[in-house]
Amino acid sequence: MAINLEKGQRQSIAAPKFTVGLGWDTNNSATGEAFDLDASIFILGANGKLVSDSHFIFYNNLKSPDEAVTHTGDNLTGQGDGDDEKIVIDLSKIAPEVAEITFVVTIHQADTRRQNFGQIRNSFIRIVDNSNSTELVKYELDEDFSIETAVEFGRLYKRNNEWKFEAVGSGLKGGLQDFLNKYN
Repeated sequence: MAINLEKGQRQSIAAPKFTVGLGWDTNNSATGEAFDLDASIFILGANGKLVSDSHFIFYNNLKSPDEAVTHTGDNLTGQGDGDDEKIVIDLSKIAPEVAEITFVVTIHQADTRRQNFGQIRNSFIRIVDNSNSTELVKYELDEDFSIETAVEFGRLYKRNNEWKFEAVGSGLKGGLQDFLNKYN
């Protein structure tokens, strides 16, 4: 049975291979424009910065250099139940200089389309063990991000050679470039 986390809670992740699923639905009272949410992954060193430019994983760069992190592709609509975008992680392949993996979701062209996370519902991040398809942890974002156009859903980090997941749920008004500025 999955552990449902609250913002700021942490949970150890013992499974060496797992999938991080991100999901969301749009409200019926949307702006008339389609929503295109994008999951991005920042693979960081101990200094809190990208290990290299190739350690920024998104729809145009789907694999990390060590092939430990693989984005399965961009979902342009968010239609359907379950995970809208997935990231497969194999901790046995992770480079030793990696200390953290951060998961961010942004709204593509949010300013132009006048969209924000206040128009999104049922958003979540979850971790599923690949060996048995068991959901290990789930974090549902139930906060109102009425002006935010980017949200850091959660992060995996290594402390004392143990990987843990932290439910972050931190939004900002801006876009992917703001996270690139933060982590580059």
